[in-house]
Amino acid sequence: MKAVVMAGGEGTRLRPMTSNLPKPLLPVGDRPVMEHVLQLLKSHGIRDVVVTVQFLAPLIKNHFGDGTELGLRLAYAHEDRPLGTAGSVKNAQEALGGEAFLVVSGDALTDFDLTRAVQYHQEKGALVTVCLTRVPNPLEFGITVLDGEGRVQRFLEKPTWGQVFTDTVNTGIYIMEPEVLDYVAEGEPVDWSGDVFPRLLAEGRPVYGYVAEGYWEDIGSHDSYAKAQTDLLDGKVRAELAGFELAPGIRVGEGAEIHPEAVLTAPVYIGAHARIEAKAEIGPHSVVGRGSVVASRAVVERTILHENVYVGRAASVTAGVISKDSAVMAGAHLEPGVVVGDHCTIGKNAMVACGVRVYPSKTVEEGARVNASIVWETRGQAHLFGPRGVGGILNVDITPELAVRLTAAFASTLHKGDTVFLASDHSRGARALAQCIASALQTGAVDVRDLRAAALPVLRHQSRLASSNGIYVRTAPGEPDSVEILFIDATGADLSEAAQRSLDRTYARQDYRRALPGEIGAITHPVETVDTYADALTRGLDTARLAASGVKAVVDAGHGAAAHILPALIGRLGIDALVVNTAIEDSRPTETADARAEDLARLGQLVVSSQATLGVRFDPIGERLTLVNDLGQPVDDARAGLILLTLAARHHGGGRIVLPVTYSRTAEQLAARHGASVQWAGTSRAALARAAEDPTTILGADGAGGFIVPGTGVPLDAAAAFTSLIRYLADIPDSLSRIDSGIPENRVLFREIATSWSAKGVVMRRIAESVGDHVLDTTFDGVRIVEPDGSWALIQPDAALAVTRIWAEGGTQAASQRLLDKWAGHAEEVAA
Repeated sequence: MKAVVMAGGEGTRLRPMTSNLPKPLLPVGDRPVMEHVLQLLKSHGIRDVVVTVQFLAPLIKNHFGDGTELGLRLAYAHEDRPLGTAGSVKNAQEALGGEAFLVVSGDALTDFDLTRAVQYHQEKGALVTVCLTRVPNPLEFGITVLDGEGRVQRFLEKPTWGQVFTDTVNTGIYIMEPEVLDYVAEGEPVDWSGDVFPRLLAEGRPVYGYVAEGYWEDIGSHDSYAKAQTDLLDGKVRAELAGFELAPGIRVGEGAEIHPEAVLTAPVYIGAHARIEAKAEIGPHSVVGRGSVVASRAVVERTILHENVYVGRAASVTAGVISKDSAVMAGAHLEPGVVVGDHCTIGKNAMVACGVRVYPSKTVEEGARVNASIVWETRGQAHLFGPRGVGGILNVDITPELAVRLTAAFASTLHKGDTVFLASDHSRGARALAQCIASALQTGAVDVRDLRAAALPVLRHQSRLASSNGIYVRTAPGEPDSVEILFIDATGADLSEAAQRSLDRTYARQDYRRALPGEIGAITHPVETVDTYADALTRGLDTARLAASGVKAVVDAGHGAAAHILPALIGRLGIDALVVNTAIEDSRPTETADARAEDLARLGQLVVSSQATLGVRFDPIGERLTLVNDLGQPVDDARAGLILLTLAARHHGGGRIVLPVTYSRTAEQLAARHGASVQWAGTSRAALARAAEDPTTILGADGAGGFIVPGTGVPLDAAAAFTSLIRYLADIPDSLSRIDSGIPENRVLFREIATSWSAKGVVMRRIAESVGDHVLDTTFDGVRIVEPDGSWALIQPDAALAVTRIWAEGGTQAASQRLLDKWAGHAEEVAA
């Protein structure tokens, strides 16, 4: 059997290590990772190998030649442009000679039993056999679902946590029959998992999965690169290391010089002709490459030094990577996570902060303090964006420097002269960051329209009107020490996931556009934005009828931006209203649960004493609202959604209601009473907003006080929801408490299970394996299991926190509890 080794990738996320070096040539231990792959093939009797090359192809060809030195016969298939995983193999078809072949990545470290995998392929009579393995975090890989016979049922590439229903992933190692290449177009970018395999499954062709035992690590990031080195030194992977064992766990290459007073702590590897001087310390899990020098009293710990690296006297490097021909001069200090590219010099007594990347051929001056990457070209980085924008602790995670760099990256994605609307909540921290952001936009040749402290829906409305982007800075809900930076697109919605990834990449490059003096953006402070917003909410309403309806409201502005909106809005509605808590306090940018409960109790008292129709409390930025009924009783957020659903369906006489899949199925019964229907959506705000774009939608609700009112174009707008609620109540004689009494009990129960990131994939796989004969629904976020009687449970790994969330609903409260306990028990067994 012949093999195809895929060696054409650019390794973007591994830069600066791969700026001048193709990823397959990255050293793992004493040799390139691709050499480990070729040795594995050879050990299983595979001698004829075709290597697909594209990025820096001559370096790979020059290093391995025709394979004679390794006892192999190598041929090369060159791509002028990337052809995808399948297109690359198609490009090598002529060299394969019409035989069955094995495909393997040239940048993954593994010791799988390939002989057994080939036997499995032959026993099954498979057209394609996919080698699988189980990993703690499946997000970066394609997950694969098998039936009981090992036949592939489904592939899902690069899932979100909400889509993880197994921890069995595709390793990119395949055994294939030659006719599979008939499914690949020649000369075009084609992907196995995205294009070819789905077609094979649809045609019922025999595609099998082989769950391999042994070690496998895809070297796609700095973390996985370090892990591969550590695992090699720990003996977790069966792979060769040259040299001899000087002491247990300490391996030394030919010609290496180690001073008797040097301190080496196992496991370490010292490459050929390296030199370790007196009193130098080489800590555990370190690799010192061929020809490298660690001078006297230097400390190298959990670090990979490539070839010909110099670490000077009393310098220290911890948990870093220093690429070939680079020097860390005397007294320099590199904090954990630093990666230095080829041919760099870190000057004497310089300090390089955690996580900094120094790109090739750069010099850090003597005594310098480097806190930001010194960039030559693109590099990879973990995503900045979470479920609610970019967030973290103020001046710890989210610093003015980060805000400026991130905004400069955002400005670089826009055209010179574009406009960005900017606003924040009323906290000092948010306003201070907003001023930094304004400056970064201006120096990026972008005009700024600063709304200062304003409600978030007002900013979204202005962005939508002007078809311009926006940025909003807010205090994180319930976390007064944390802030969030939200990026808004020209439709008033949050940036799409694709746009977030694009911004991530631009930020990672740290190569920002700078305006010339004559191009500096202007900053203005628009007026009448609140009036424009209030006009949009009340346009087309019969305000005379509302005023005559007798609806009376007590409204709590929540000490926040809603206080700017309410006078203009209530004046246009013409209703009788008492507005409280209008004093904006910068010391109260968010609310604690206790403060919110106290304010709701006072609001309830005011509703009763004033004989109002209802009470409404706005959150500090005007996104969400909480209801208090005519009896002064706060209404649960999920139940408030059912009330508004009932009113909307009754008012419109039908239509479409959009709800997250975690909502009670009671919603379907309530909607059907008035000829409406429910459209289920994912649990994220973006998923809800996308589903609500359908023109037949009359309402969207997230179950946490957030509502989408069609026609406003603004997702989660408390003022728009309040306006609709007043309009609905003006049409009917019923009170909120009476409407509430006609709604069945909400039986959805919820629980969070603490789950380490490494256990999340295992939890989801075990859940999926425990389904039995029940219906398994993976259409939305997570895994939804439907019982024969219609009861259901949804299990969802959180994308930002180390928890698994579980919702359950049965026919009674007790049944819901049993169902929740059942599936929570399955999760806890693994999570523990």
